[in-house]
Amino acid sequence: MRPDNSLNSTPEIPSASSSLSTRAERKTRRSRSKRFTLLAGGLVLAGVVAGTGFTVQSAVADQQQQAQQERDDRAAAKAAAISKTHFAASVALVDADTALDAAVNKVDASALSATSSTLAGYISMPLTEVSELTSQAKEQTAAVQAAAVEADRVAMEAAAAQAAADAQAAAEAQAAAEAVAAGNTPAGAKATAASLASSRYGWGASQFSCLAQLWEKESNWSYTAYNGDGGATGIPQALPGSKMASAGSDWATNASTQIAWGLEYINGSYGTPCAAWSHSQAMNWY
Repeated sequence: MRPDNSLNSTPEIPSASSSLSTRAERKTRRSRSKRFTLLAGGLVLAGVVAGTGFTVQSAVADQQQQAQQERDDRAAAKAAAISKTHFAASVALVDADTALDAAVNKVDASALSATSSTLAGYISMPLTEVSELTSQAKEQTAAVQAAAVEADRVAMEAAAAQAAADAQAAAEAQAAAEAVAAGNTPAGAKATAASLASSRYGWGASQFSCLAQLWEKESNWSYTAYNGDGGATGIPQALPGSKMASAGSDWATNASTQIAWGLEYINGSYGTPCAAWSHSQAMNWY
């Protein structure tokens, strides 16, 4: 058997030069490692600082943007409020003008007129004042419109009443004209004479017979009869005809007025138609 020299061999001790070389290498490696670590740390720190700066700048930009948005929102809201208020004022002015036109010569609209004149300058007025005047104009406009409607209603009723009265008056005038026209005919005149002779004087049929013959001879019962020789006029042949005005101003055109005067004349002068007829037969006048 070969003896095992490894068990009995002495360990190899490194030489001094070899140890120094090894320590130098380790130092170099540690120095390089330290520089690398510092470099890496610097890079990391720089990145952190750069990232922090970007984050701060981004936050500031966001705040500025938010502030600008808030300013824009406030400006838009203000513009909308101005537009809405001015539009309401313009509408109120149009309604007020319409009401003022409808109120002419009907109702007192001086208060609305004054409010409307002031509100017309709404462009340069504070919004609160514009809103107050707009509300006031609306209230006054409603009041004027209601008053104008009531005035129209009253005027229409008055016009209707006047129209009815005019129609009634026209109907009565027409009836009276027709009655006069009917009474102005010989038959109508005779009917009137018979009625008045009976109601006013109590003369019956026999007296009316004498009267009928008397006035037939004088005028043929024509209310337009006129005697050119002496001027005797109308059914009873009054001389002059103007005497009959004592019975009515329409003596020249109304047979009834002439008859009323003639009956009174016969009553006062002869007492009865038959006495007047007898005188006429004897004297050819009465």
